[in-house]
Amino acid sequence: MELKDKVTQLKGVGPKKAQALEKLNIRTLEDMVFFLPRDYEDRRNRLRIGQLAEDMAGAVEARVTMIVPDGYRRGGKQLLRLLVSDDTGSMEVIFFNARYLKNVFKQGESYLFFGKVSRNFGKLQMVHPEFERASEAGSGILAVYPLTKGISQREMRNWQEAVRPLYEKAEDFLSDELKSANRLCSLRYALENVHFPEEKQSLLEAKYRLIFDELLVLQTGMMAARAAAKEGKDGIAFSRDADISEYIDSLPYSLTEAQSRCVREIEEDLESEKAMNRLVQGDVGSGKTAVAEIALYKAVKSGWQAVLMAPTEILARQHFDGIGSAFRAHGIRVGFLSSSVGAAEKRETLEKIKTGQVQVVIGTHAVIQPEVEFAALGLVITDEQHRFGVRQRVKLREKGRNPNVLVMTATPIPRTLSVVLYGDMDVSVIDQLPPGRQPVRTRSIGQEKRDLCYDFVKKQLEMGRQAYVVTPLIEGSESVDARSALQVSEELRKRFSGYRVSLIHGAMKQAEKDEIMGEFHRGSIDVLVATVVIEVGINVPNATVMVVENAERFGLAQLHQLRGRVGRGREKSYCFLIFEGQSEIAKKRGEIMECSSDGFFIAEEDLKLRGPGEIFGTRQHGLPDLNIADLSRHLKIMNHARGEAKVILEKDPKLESAENSGLKRRITRLFGEDLSLDL
Repeated sequence: MELKDKVTQLKGVGPKKAQALEKLNIRTLEDMVFFLPRDYEDRRNRLRIGQLAEDMAGAVEARVTMIVPDGYRRGGKQLLRLLVSDDTGSMEVIFFNARYLKNVFKQGESYLFFGKVSRNFGKLQMVHPEFERASEAGSGILAVYPLTKGISQREMRNWQEAVRPLYEKAEDFLSDELKSANRLCSLRYALENVHFPEEKQSLLEAKYRLIFDELLVLQTGMMAARAAAKEGKDGIAFSRDADISEYIDSLPYSLTEAQSRCVREIEEDLESEKAMNRLVQGDVGSGKTAVAEIALYKAVKSGWQAVLMAPTEILARQHFDGIGSAFRAHGIRVGFLSSSVGAAEKRETLEKIKTGQVQVVIGTHAVIQPEVEFAALGLVITDEQHRFGVRQRVKLREKGRNPNVLVMTATPIPRTLSVVLYGDMDVSVIDQLPPGRQPVRTRSIGQEKRDLCYDFVKKQLEMGRQAYVVTPLIEGSESVDARSALQVSEELRKRFSGYRVSLIHGAMKQAEKDEIMGEFHRGSIDVLVATVVIEVGINVPNATVMVVENAERFGLAQLHQLRGRVGRGREKSYCFLIFEGQSEIAKKRGEIMECSSDGFFIAEEDLKLRGPGEIFGTRQHGLPDLNIADLSRHLKIMNHARGEAKVILEKDPKLESAENSGLKRRITRLFGEDLSLDL
């Protein structure tokens, strides 16, 4: 067996299994070797039922004394219930929607169940535990992998056992000197102990090595990309004579000092011979659109075309209406492109873009379609960067001769993280709100005050205002005790009879979502019940109330983004965060939201309170996926890896030495086509 061999070489992997493994990005045996566990089960100490308590997780060996198939339906889901016992007591084992299991379990046989213990009507139970026949059950610390339908933990562990001899063939790209200086174990030891740990200390050493590897590769790649971008002089230099002051003076408001600083940084980039690659990071309502307008104006006055791409039709339309109106007053021709534009209008717009008659194009993903050809594209602006993949931005950039690129995001990033998330970009920060923007009054409340909250919403509706209500789920879930959008919308239609209550969620088609958001914008809908699809939404000045159900299920940064949907008009605005239960973290989140409206402060606090997956994922920001490293939990290792990356690139900027050839290969493998490294 070789690392490059296909997974079908493994016993038990036919076409169907190979298809399932492909969903996990496992195509070769090397992919299998580097497919890492998400968790571990410590089966070294098997518990007796009499030792179990609520919320305890562990392995229990017990005999099946009764099988009750389809005992009852709960939420429309079929149930399989087992009664299991040992000589110290008994408990229930519950499986939902798993009728096939009634033929797997045999009454009188012993099984090892591994899961979390809960209590229901006084009875101990495990819901959907892992299980094996006691006679076949593994022991020790067992890896638990992030799987997909059609693959079991047992199969994955067997395949990992099969590829175990390949661990020594995996390329250990760190030099002996670097490993020694940083007390890092070998790659073979790391792989062996991350998949098959014998004790916790060896597992910690293995994980540290693999986390360090990923962050070193990430940091070296990002730093190399930034250096390559600064080195080249193949950009489009805009004219120093293209004066932007006339446009700034025509705006119906004055720029804040933060906006002016940002404009100066952008203008300096645009007049340089190096292609601009800048991120503008601003809090909700800080005035990023005005900065984008000025950059677009500078492009046109320098004789170039410019394009602004937004993630949704409704946002693109909003930009087209606002910017288009302002530009037409200055004689600038603006075109619009989206999937909803009719064939005849689209043909005409495409022709005008190709001949240069349209100077500024505003649209959705339609602007990166192959048929869109520019006469002289000099500036690309993408709005809400994390909604676009890197490849989409690259496609847009390829429409011109290395045009200047400006990325706008309203997601404040903790300063400690921005250096890695945007390591290949220059960053401008608008950390000041325009004068007169009223802070949103925020209240954190428990379920007992929910009725009072909705009484207040009704008063706002009576005053002709509109409201958002956000829930974490589309539908009710057996395993999650949280209010769903469907449940809440039904309840509110009864509560607010006479008012128009509508529902929007992520599973809808984009056209349907755009239509509903458009109706809300026009005032045809009074209450919009939504999942987080409105986190990045439109400007509705008449919406004065935001209610977030089950606020404990959202991260602080998300709550701040949601709150930013209101407070956009002259009227006072309010945000109610309804928490279920009062955990310490939930209480702290509520306090932070009540006392601060500073997105950057909130982002830093989110980082401190963060549980896995609550803060911005790397995928959101267009970075390659990481297997084991977590940018918010592993900051110390990240800074350590950054220091080593700096030393490596100072000695070998293009990674041309034999010593760094393995690192170079790993960078290419991690980033693929997503990053121009010029290595």
